[in-house]
Amino acid sequence: MKSEISKLSQRMEAMNEGLPESGLFGDAVIEEGVPRAPFRISPQPIEISRGIANKFQSLGNHLLQFYKASNRLYLDSVRGHQPGWISELLDHGKSDSVKELGRLNRTKSNLPFVIRPDLMLTESDNLVVTELDSVPGGIGLLDALSSGYQSMGYSLVGAADGVVEAFGRALIDDCGLEIPSVAIVVSDESESYRSEMQAVSRRLEKIGIDANLVHPSNLDYQLGDLVMNTNGNLQKIDVLYRFFELHDLKNIPNVDFVFHAMRHRRVHVSPPAKAQLEEKLLLALFHHPELADYWIREIGDQSYSVLSDIIPPTWVLDPTKLPPFAAISPPLITAGKSIRRWSDLSNVTQKQRRMVVKPSGFSDLSWGARGVTIGHDVNQEVWASSVQEALQSFDTCPYVLQPYEQSRRLSVEYFDFDSSEVKTFDARIRYSPYYFVEQGEAKLAGVLATACPASSKILHGMSTAVMSPVMVNDD
Repeated sequence: MKSEISKLSQRMEAMNEGLPESGLFGDAVIEEGVPRAPFRISPQPIEISRGIANKFQSLGNHLLQFYKASNRLYLDSVRGHQPGWISELLDHGKSDSVKELGRLNRTKSNLPFVIRPDLMLTESDNLVVTELDSVPGGIGLLDALSSGYQSMGYSLVGAADGVVEAFGRALIDDCGLEIPSVAIVVSDESESYRSEMQAVSRRLEKIGIDANLVHPSNLDYQLGDLVMNTNGNLQKIDVLYRFFELHDLKNIPNVDFVFHAMRHRRVHVSPPAKAQLEEKLLLALFHHPELADYWIREIGDQSYSVLSDIIPPTWVLDPTKLPPFAAISPPLITAGKSIRRWSDLSNVTQKQRRMVVKPSGFSDLSWGARGVTIGHDVNQEVWASSVQEALQSFDTCPYVLQPYEQSRRLSVEYFDFDSSEVKTFDARIRYSPYYFVEQGEAKLAGVLATACPASSKILHGMSTAVMSPVMVNDD
């Protein structure tokens, strides 16, 4: 028994040492000169059923169709081929320069090649998407975790040859260049992800892709090219992987060089600078009655059926005064109470406010669970204040409202480094599949499961969560 415990302890230590450093969930704990992962590590990957694994495998292409149709919907609205209120809504809070970037003719068909939804598996075995992210962290973390478990002999859901390998293939396919010079540009706002993206850069180099992690201050524009300064050497950039948010452009040095070069076709920027595709309110547009025919026509019956099942009803908190005989559409009914005006929402009971209010996207509050209010988790005064604040923020940062969905409760193991024991806790899990688009197909590279204590109302990375890839349990 002691021998088995010793072997497990060695494997867990090796797993921990193989992870990129991170300050995402608090300061790293240093033990005997080795930084501990800022989350719990499980002795084995988290298990899912074959049926859920199959759903993960097929979902990417449906989401890709959604991105294509959303891109077309916005641009058609700008050009007057769709109702103008669509682009006006998606442009709320954005500067003229950000809107202009999203409408450039030369990038009109460009889409993110990384698609990462956050999904929950409910007690009724349904998947529910809470948001979509096209500039996600976690690629390096999932790659390192996957490598660790695969070295132990586990077979994981996703790309057989590695997460970063799949990322690299999709990046090459996206830019259309055989041997590009790649700059992964990480802003100060995304500092917590810098070491993770450094690990991605180094892994790309090992598989033959010329990649460098670059701070925006080390970018320059010389002789018609965007260049990076790496250890005193200037190198032309062919592809810039944008790991910075568009709402933060005013704080990013040399960002004007990036977009000047992009406009003149001197550099390929991915994901494209399309803030409209990074809004949660796209989920509200999917359920808008006036647009049902559009979605069916553009994405097809199958994708429409799949996405209708996983995209929850979503409403934009728009303070526009409604006429006497008008009501919120689609109908908003919660615990038997019909909400016809947003003022009705402020006074609902705790049972009736099992709802979530969160920023739509173009804000520094829109990541890491910041800016989120869960109705039944706060008192009536706080809830009413949150609703009012969201309505008042409409012109600068629209908020959305969704029903609160609870992930099913599961038992999850983790290795306690202090006691060298395997412990168990009740958890609720967020599943984040990573899809990379290659040759027009969104291929699943891996799934990062975040198992939080069951008492957690918001599921996100934290020091008491297990973070793990997933494997299939065929039992």
